[in-house]
This record gives sequence, C-alpha cells and structure tokens, in this order.
Amino acid sequence: MPFDLDLSGPRASSRVVVAMSGGVDSSVVAALLKREGYDVVGVTLQLYDHGAAVHRKGACCAGQDINDARRVAAAIGIPHYVLDYEARFREKVIDRFAESYAMGETPIPCVECNQQIKFADLLGTARELGAAAMATGHYVSSRGLPDGGRALHRAADPDRDQSYFLYGTTKDQLSLLRFPLGDLTKVQTRELAREFGLHIADKHDSQDICFVPHGSYSDIVGKLKPEAGEPGEIVHIDGRVLGAHKGIMHYTVGQRRGLGLSLGEALFVVGLDAKRYRVVVGPREALATKKIVLRDVNWLGDGAIEDNADVFVKVRSTRAPQPAVLLKGADGVEVMFADAEEGVAPGQACVIYDADEGQARVLGGGVIASGTKVRLPADAYEAA
Repeated sequence: MPFDLDLSGPRASSRVVVAMSGGVDSSVVAALLKREGYDVVGVTLQLYDHGAAVHRKGACCAGQDINDARRVAAAIGIPHYVLDYEARFREKVIDRFAESYAMGETPIPCVECNQQIKFADLLGTARELGAAAMATGHYVSSRGLPDGGRALHRAADPDRDQSYFLYGTTKDQLSLLRFPLGDLTKVQTRELAREFGLHIADKHDSQDICFVPHGSYSDIVGKLKPEAGEPGEIVHIDGRVLGAHKGIMHYTVGQRRGLGLSLGEALFVVGLDAKRYRVVVGPREALATKKIVLRDVNWLGDGAIEDNADVFVKVRSTRAPQPAVLLKGADGVEVMFADAEEGVAPGQACVIYDADEGQARVLGGGVIASGTKVRLPADAYEAA
C-alpha cells in the first residue's frame, strides 16, 4: 500500500519530521515514510514533570519510550533527536490541567498538549529543520482542498479515531501536518511493525494521562492547586446539605460512585461550585443538557460559522457524533442538541463534524464553558 504525503518535489529531497513517542504507531509512520523514500528525521519530546507528587515521565517523555524511539530510528536508519520541552510542558499543559480542575472543570490535557506543544512548538522545530511536512502516529486523516488548504477528517477505523483530540489544530498547522495511519486499523499497524521487524510491534498502548500515574490525577492537582483539596459540602439541587466531601478535585459531572451518601436513591454529580467548595448532586434526569456554550473555538470549516447550521457533535471522545445546531449566542458559539446529552462537563471538548458516520470532516470545536439543563426544579441549586 503506497503512502503519498501529497508533497511537491522528489521524495528524496522532501524532509519529513516524524514525532516519535516510542510507541508502535509513530514508529510505523517513521518506517513507512523511510520505505517510501522520504528524507525522514525522528524527533522525541522529553517532558519530565518534576512538580508532580509522584515523579513520572509521560508517554512522549518516559526514559524507556525515548530508548524505544532511539532503537527504532537506528533500526530503520534515520537521524533521531530528543528535545527537552520540560518547562514548556509544565507551563502549557500540567499547570493548566491543575488550574482547570481547581475551577471545577474536567479538562482534557491531551488536547492542550496537541495544541500548545506538538502542533505548535514541535511544528516550529520541524520548520527550522527545513521539513516539508511533519507526520504523527495519530489515527485521523488530512485531505487536500480545492483552494490548496487541507481538511481534517475522522479516521477510517471509528474505534481508533482520534479526531476528538485534534480539533484545535489550525488551518496553518494542517498545511504542514500529515497522518499516514488515517486509513489503517490498529491490527494493520501492528502487522506493519512486524513486517519492518520493529521491536515494539507488540508494545502496549498507554492508557493513562502521560503525567498522571495510574490515573491518580488528585496527586498532581493537590500539589499544584491545594485549594482544590479543601473540604466542603455535598448539596442536593433542592438545597439540602447531604454530607461532606474531601475536595472538588475528586469529582466530575456525571459521577455516581464515591459520593459517600446512603439515601436510598441514585444520585449523580450535576455541578461543581468551586467558589464555595460545594459538590452539587441530583437524580439522573438532572444531568440532561440541551444546550452548551463554547469558548476558545477553533473553526476549520469553509467560510465563517453560520447561525442555525445543522451539524453533528461529540462531547465525549467515546461517543458517536450526534445531531445538533450551531447558534451564535450572546456569549459566543452555542450548540443546541437534537436530543439531550447526559454528563456534559465544563472543561471537556465539543467537536463539530459535517456528518455522523464514515470519515466525516472535522469542522472545528471548542471547550465547553457552561450548559443549560433540560429540566430542574424551580428552586434548584444555582451551581447545577
């Protein structure tokens, strides 16, 4: 299967920087492009987190991952560089992650890392190295447009599609980015790794946030933002105080378990009042959200955002795109769901597509700033 990056000029003189994390996906990308005759350079980011409660290096920065990337580069015969982005990663990703949690949000640090580090700073480094393109191991597609620009599309394999985490990629960045795995499945990628004789062919995928050991994000947040660990009240949407909690950083909208309440009814976290250190709970129906307001919107569609435009959106990475309408509200871009969504949390992303199936085009997205519930009692607690 040929892999053409749609670049002008001979492949041998077309330099491509590959962001190598040490995993199977980016390693296969580097090997594929080397086989196709491109001038490939591998770059790995070293992202140490000395500020965390538990010192650990992440998926793009762990010592073993760096060694794996280095071994792959040597095996396929390409130069490989390790760049120290520790300070930048701490400032742009870890600190913002902790700050968002302290505000009662549920952030997605992978989105921030792609926006601020991989597709900003690293892309700048690729340009400095004279690259005609930068390639990554993400499962997403990039296609040329009639005007010479490029569009972002979902991957062919819906189970591996990572477009939800890449909506913040700008049009300028897309012009230089390439995603060779967009038309492959994970099984095919591993088969290629074995074909190339790569030692990481069966390496497990990373499941945790890279700088959060074993999912214990409270260790990070508690150290950087101690106020997020302040105890407070658990309040029902009808105003009743039901108990106490040990810090809002331990909760997220939609959470049911771990509330420590025994009231004979199923209760869910429906809101977080960071200013008063309160966790707001209610019945499941109180989770239903009909409209959300977005901030930090990145638009990749043709022309400007149209009012009352029919689109499809994802408010969770694991959910399929659902029909919705884009609105130009007083507070910015709003999304009205055709059917109410449950567990919509501020800080999460809302990604906008032009279709709900196949390799739909990514029209853009933004961070969920707030939401309007379908129905709540007249005297419902205000933070919900």
